[in-house]
Amino acid sequence: MGMYSYIKGKFIKAAEEYIIVENNGIGYEVICPFSISSKMGHIGDEITVWLYQSVREDDISLYGLATPEQKDMFLLLITVSGIGPKVAHSICSQLEPDRFAIAVMGGDVKLLTGVKGLGKKGAERIILDLKDKMKQAGAASDYIPSGSVQGVSAPDNSISLDAVSALVVLGYKENDAANAVGACYEEGMDLQELIRRSLKSLTR
Repeated sequence: MGMYSYIKGKFIKAAEEYIIVENNGIGYEVICPFSISSKMGHIGDEITVWLYQSVREDDISLYGLATPEQKDMFLLLITVSGIGPKVAHSICSQLEPDRFAIAVMGGDVKLLTGVKGLGKKGAERIILDLKDKMKQAGAASDYIPSGSVQGVSAPDNSISLDAVSALVVLGYKENDAANAVGACYEEGMDLQELIRRSLKSLTR
């Protein structure tokens, strides 16, 4: 993980691929495309940008993310072999964490390869690596894990079980995921909304 966790400051500029945030008289240039920065606020606003600092021999870069959930997804993606910060950032800029988790659970290579900079092999590797995390957590051995998560305290229905598995895909412990889903579940809620609400409760 990088040295910086987040920065709070004044939103000074938004370009196509980066933003400038001023904090205590210093302007920080952060790699951040419009698809992410547009969710942070408007020029002149006080904003919070979640950061990852990439340090290489020839380059030090700050990558900006809009929410803690998005940063968690980014940190998870860069653990996948062959997925560097640039591609991980591109995935985060084009897929919300809830949609991404559903794509991994469903083995949706086509959706992932729609992301700029991500080829078929990379998409397949992400699915396999994160599916393995789900297996290790004691979740399903298949992509769609309805009814097979062991020992969860969430309501006993397929949407809740799928939501728990999606949170496990995103790197959360199964018990924490189950408790969050149990607390957020309401009758008639769809899977994506349940994942979204549970994620927010986990990152509070």
